[in-house]
Amino acid sequence: MYKTYEYDLAGRKLVIEIGRVAELAGGAALVKYQDTVVLVSATASEKPRAGIDFFPLSIDYEERLYAVGKIPGGFIKREGRPTERAILTSRVIDRPIRPLFPKDYRNDVAVVATVLSVDQDASPEVAAMLGASVALSISDIPFMGPTAAVNVGLTDGGFVLNPTEAQREVSEMTLTVASTRERVMMIEAGAAEVPDEVMFDAIMFAHEENKRLVAFIDGIVADCGKPKRPYEEHAVNAELYGKIKEFAGAARMEEAVFTDMKQERDERLRQLSAEITEKFAAEFAENPDFESEVGEALYKFEKETVRRMILRESKRPDGRRLDQIRPLSAEIDVLPRSHGSAMFKRGQTQVLTITTLGSLRDVQILDGLDSLEESKRYMHHYNFPSFSVGETKPSRGPGRREIGHGALAERALLPVIPPEEEFPYAIRLVSEVLSSNGSTSQGSVCASTLSLMAAGVPIKRPVAGISVGLVTGDGIDDFVLLTDIQGIEDFFGDMDFKVAGTKHGITAIQMDIKVDGLSPEIIRLALKQTHEARNYILDEVMLKAINEPRPEVSPYAPKMGIIAIDPEKIAEVIGPRGKVIKRIIEDTGVTSIDTNDDGRIFVGDCDQAKIDKALAIIRAIVTDPEVGAVFEGRVTRLLDFGAFVEIAPEKEGLVHISQLAAERIEKVEDAVKVGDYIKVVVCEIDGQGRINLSHKQLITGIPAPARGDRPDKRGGGRGGDRSDRGDRPRFRH
Repeated sequence: MYKTYEYDLAGRKLVIEIGRVAELAGGAALVKYQDTVVLVSATASEKPRAGIDFFPLSIDYEERLYAVGKIPGGFIKREGRPTERAILTSRVIDRPIRPLFPKDYRNDVAVVATVLSVDQDASPEVAAMLGASVALSISDIPFMGPTAAVNVGLTDGGFVLNPTEAQREVSEMTLTVASTRERVMMIEAGAAEVPDEVMFDAIMFAHEENKRLVAFIDGIVADCGKPKRPYEEHAVNAELYGKIKEFAGAARMEEAVFTDMKQERDERLRQLSAEITEKFAAEFAENPDFESEVGEALYKFEKETVRRMILRESKRPDGRRLDQIRPLSAEIDVLPRSHGSAMFKRGQTQVLTITTLGSLRDVQILDGLDSLEESKRYMHHYNFPSFSVGETKPSRGPGRREIGHGALAERALLPVIPPEEEFPYAIRLVSEVLSSNGSTSQGSVCASTLSLMAAGVPIKRPVAGISVGLVTGDGIDDFVLLTDIQGIEDFFGDMDFKVAGTKHGITAIQMDIKVDGLSPEIIRLALKQTHEARNYILDEVMLKAINEPRPEVSPYAPKMGIIAIDPEKIAEVIGPRGKVIKRIIEDTGVTSIDTNDDGRIFVGDCDQAKIDKALAIIRAIVTDPEVGAVFEGRVTRLLDFGAFVEIAPEKEGLVHISQLAAERIEKVEDAVKVGDYIKVVVCEIDGQGRINLSHKQLITGIPAPARGDRPDKRGGGRGGDRSDRGDRPRFRH
């Protein structure tokens, strides 16, 4: 059964094809958005996975470089591990759909979005999100959707739905919103200090379009959707749960969880679990799953207790008020040799961020589907070792969570990073989570701001981040918002609403929820609480540690010199096969010389004197010598009548023997030898472009005689045979 459905989305045709391809998948949709084509499939296992207590959902967004007419780099010439962008898109697809599966569903579900063709004006990410919703909704998988998603930009003060490539380049905001028929499911945003009220209006603008898209998908489901299959439920053992609840009592559980120390809470719960196991072991001796069922029942009892305390008694597990932030501290210069370092602590969450500055050759080269970004000058990496939560898992490199949190911090700080013209460095930040009890991603935003300022990076304004949680009750208006959620509130709560920004506005948002969506009122209040908390963190802690960027970079960081030249002369500085630029680096000892197509050249080293020397050489290469110009050059050749001095790579002039010293000398070797460096002044450029230099003029102040006034002893005296002058190279550009 092959069917096609069309929808006008932001002035571009959206086509959903069902039944054309991937017929054996549980559900599949070929999504065409203008010339972008994405195939999305959804398949579930027949039986639940044994021995797990979570929903095993996997999302894979697979980029194919043929989609943009590229052949992969490297020796293998095929796509390898997912790019960072692909991983982030997988996470964006995951977050709005995961809460819409039954809480006790244990079957493996795999959603695969394969990008087949990309039109840069029609987002493949949006197509993949819509395709995932359609594929799941028409399948027999128990999915309580559909959802819809769109992007929103902000240009010239107005909102733009699914902005084109040109509009994205000038947009002040990149916002992705996913929704169900009634509520917002997911928010992901990067913004150039956009005010809270503008961000809220943009979210609602996206939500209204999503409602129309959901109605469109509902029509597809009604036309060709499969009946949802029954699944094996995994409810907590009701009998055991009742006995545990009666034995322990609400007061005992409340006493166990009521502490601001995670270790103490864990120990109390371990003791309670041991007592319960001992109490009921004989009674449930014939139950082979007794121990695991005790854990599930105890977890449920703990969750109910924590949610009741918060929702009905406004009592948080660590005793804070609902809007109170945990104790804060911040310090800079934690590591003596790094270019910049800072530690930020909020309660038991502790993050150390290190800044490293490099030359522009250290930028990250991107090999993906986006034509707008070919390289990345500012990089933010986030590490979450197992010891930070008291566990012993081996390190296997960054997972999707680490990549996602690093990207969130990067997005939060990108709007305040100075442009390359103002600060010509590649910038890498690494956030090391040393201790985690909730909201490490926003802790890394705060630590990173401090680290950048300590490193002397002239950021526009400091950025702080905070997270707000949610506990919901029976009705739409029955909810409580919690500022600065800790681990237990994140585990048992319904939302993690992360917002980063300056005092001027929002720079990044990421929202994860576990319920079937948020009302506009919850979103508005969450934005208000995060705004107040950000300002408090900035004023009371961060700006007291360091209130502005240092005026100079670290002595251990490379200094950077800049010169702007005629772009057509870049080739002269580089030379054939890089010969000239390598020579400059060798002669001056600078660490790096990077050229830009627009004519800018960046010279980097820790020694400013070396930079100045390299800049002088470059200036000499691209500047036509003029009479009176002074150079420090290297003696390259000696002849009877004088010495050739290289004033710049590929540029030489002659210092006549009479101009090598203040006094008369008989032989050139009496004054200089090959390899010596001497200061010279241009005293003449003849009609053939040949350069005559003088060292004597700089010493005595006596102008060198014009070439035609010199004695010319053809027999080989000081003037030499004029035919010998033919050995001198012409001035070459």
